[in-house]
Amino acid sequence: MDEYFGNKTSAQAEAWFHSLLDTAVDGIIVTDATGRILAFNKACENLFGYSAAEILGKGIYHIMPRKEAASHGKHISRYLETGQKRIIGVGRELNARHRDGDEFPIELSIGEADTGSGRQFIGIIRDLRERKKTEARHRQLQGELEHLSRVSAMNELGSAIAHELNQPLTAIMLYLQVAVRQSGAADMDADILDTLSKATNEAERAGKILQSMRRFVEKGEMERRPVDIGEVIKEVIELMRHSLQEQNIRLKFVPPDAEARVDVDQVQIQQVLINLIRNAMAALSAAADGRIVIEVHKSDGCLEVSVEDNGPGIAEDQVPKLFQAFVSTSAGGMGLGLAISRSIARRHDGDLVLAGESAEGGARFVLRLPLIDEAGACSPAGAG
Repeated sequence: MDEYFGNKTSAQAEAWFHSLLDTAVDGIIVTDATGRILAFNKACENLFGYSAAEILGKGIYHIMPRKEAASHGKHISRYLETGQKRIIGVGRELNARHRDGDEFPIELSIGEADTGSGRQFIGIIRDLRERKKTEARHRQLQGELEHLSRVSAMNELGSAIAHELNQPLTAIMLYLQVAVRQSGAADMDADILDTLSKATNEAERAGKILQSMRRFVEKGEMERRPVDIGEVIKEVIELMRHSLQEQNIRLKFVPPDAEARVDVDQVQIQQVLINLIRNAMAALSAAADGRIVIEVHKSDGCLEVSVEDNGPGIAEDQVPKLFQAFVSTSAGGMGLGLAISRSIARRHDGDLVLAGESAEGGARFVLRLPLIDEAGACSPAGAG
């Protein structure tokens, strides 16, 4: 070692060398040409869980992933025979193996030296676990930022669409009202008059939905009032009746034993229920005997409205991202229905959850809302 430590004695050079090894922040390993470990510093002890006394004299394969350990000897032999460098002198990222068997990422740089004892290889090892965690967190934050940007853009788009559609929709309502009056004066067929009246009602409802959507995306005040949830659900079923009949889906409503009143923006809660029914219908599109069951019951001051179907259910890999905006489980869907529906529920101090499979193996969603107690105050939502 005199070439590195000048005129120091061999003992002094050895002491300096070991001091250098043990004060290095990165791991340093020295092996011979067969892969036998000759030096193993303190940083390596911390990295791999072996003490130097345990590992010195053993093969380098003890700290290599099992897949790579089997071929390490061949790589060394090929290099010694051909002199072709593949990793020597070049830093690279790969995995190492801890004493307990866990693999972790490292950056490895390898050098070589010809000594009186033969050729030796010096490995400098840097633990990359924290850097990898930081990079993963950075990617996650980038993804969340992009997601929020898209949601923000959709909020602006939703508000603009609602504003632009409001004027032509108002005109449609006026024309329909005029048509109804003229039809009545002209003693037109009762069925046609009834159809025009229904169209007028639907146009008025569409206007309410647009106004509600604008308030929602602009984070404005909701128009909350006490309502009987049973009546709200009956209106929704009536609105969906034609679509259900076209798809030949049976819908069963199990009302609560007694009146259940909640303080909500009725239009928004109806929209949540319509979204849940439409999702169930989409899941039942290929079913020969499609069934949807809506049931209401009370639990710890919380009103629970369950909507379940006998469809194929939700794939396990879709469950964690089910309520994320722009993630759709159906072809052509925008992935906004459940995300917006949960937001509406939570703005009402409640929640919307996937409660697992229905009794018939399909999906079961539960809308939770706080009940109004006898004193008129709102009980805790109890939503998880």
